Amino acid sequence: MGPFESRPDETRALSRLAFDELRGAAGGVREIHGAIAERAFGAAGPGALPARTVHDAVANAVYGAVRGVASLLGQAADAGLRRRPPADARWLSTSPPGAVAVGALDGLIGDTLARQGSDLQEPMSVRVHGRPVPLEPDAIRRAFPQATPRVVVFLHGLMATELAWRLGAEAEGGTYGHRLARELDCTPLYVRYNSGRHISENGRSLADLLEGLLAAWPNDAEQIALVGHSMGGLVARSACHYANERSDRWVRCVRHVVSLGSPHMGAPLAQAVHWASAGLDLAPETRPFAAFLRRRSAGIRDMRQGSLVDEDWRDCDPDALRAAACREVPLLEGATHCFVAATVTRRQGHPLGRLLGDCLVLEPSASGRARTRRMPFRTEHGMHLGAAHHLTLLNHPVVYERLRDWLAAPPLPANAAADG
Repeated sequence: MGPFESRPDETRALSRLAFDELRGAAGGVREIHGAIAERAFGAAGPGALPARTVHDAVANAVYGAVRGVASLLGQAADAGLRRRPPADARWLSTSPPGAVAVGALDGLIGDTLARQGSDLQEPMSVRVHGRPVPLEPDAIRRAFPQATPRVVVFLHGLMATELAWRLGAEAEGGTYGHRLARELDCTPLYVRYNSGRHISENGRSLADLLEGLLAAWPNDAEQIALVGHSMGGLVARSACHYANERSDRWVRCVRHVVSLGSPHMGAPLAQAVHWASAGLDLAPETRPFAAFLRRRSAGIRDMRQGSLVDEDWRDCDPDALRAAACREVPLLEGATHCFVAATVTRRQGHPLGRLLGDCLVLEPSASGRARTRRMPFRTEHGMHLGAAHHLTLLNHPVVYERLRDWLAAPPLPANAAADG
């Protein structure tokens, strides 16, 4: 039995998590209620002591009862799920609706789920029809009977799974991978990972995965392309960095690294949440909201600056308002590095487009050309897509044409100069 086949019941784990969150929500409401009451009774003075005593007793009883009922319901649900026949204990993450739910949970609190050893954490794996493929020669042959020496690896973004690449695919004649396989005779691989973990942790996991994949691949892999959407582009860069440091075999086969809407310089929403959590922590009445925001995953925190390596977060206060600048990781030599940046406006320089970007990532961040930081992308290896949002990049005819052209062209020499 392979490592994935022995995974326990995800449905039961989701039930436990839901009731744990319900109990936690009751506690959070109690804290807000208590802070408001403290301020009101404090302003009323000693004369309000009798009323405060009654209020506190009733409030404690009510909130205690809510938490107790949630605990009992959770225990009952868990007992019922535990008694199900084994055939009914199916993985949520192999079905499209379940994959969406688990992917979103992992993006929000995936690092916590990983530390707890929850069955809901998603180990990094190549997936076919939603199921993980073991890195064993026989399993690889069965999963990819038409395997070619040219491989294109697709990496999804935050709170997503490999199924995100299907968005809009039917109207466009298939996913990017399907069309590339037809036109460039390559084999598309779709990777799923726990996007709540640190980007650097997922980078090392991807490097390990691809090293194992290369060893089990039916044909010698001669060319590898990495295509990442949003966070996936950062994970790809991190994997290349760690693999290059370790002198992995697979990284010597990488010819192209393409990022679609990746926040190389950070994402404004992640930055806004960071500052909001600090502001909400200042008042007792809003402190529970701050605590909620501070539960956000390590992956979301890394999106604040586009951090790729352990040094950016190890031994650091994650809630410090002013974090040290993240380490600049060079692009992998010998590979062609490409990017697509989108704006909701047709014109790249439109004020609204500059303010909103693609609604999640700003154009300077996606193109690696911010005021204080700059990545050595070449002009011909970049593209702006107008009148588009972040998810449009997962399937768009113009993006596909540029992606196909990039992958069809030979990579640049390792010492080719980039635009400054």
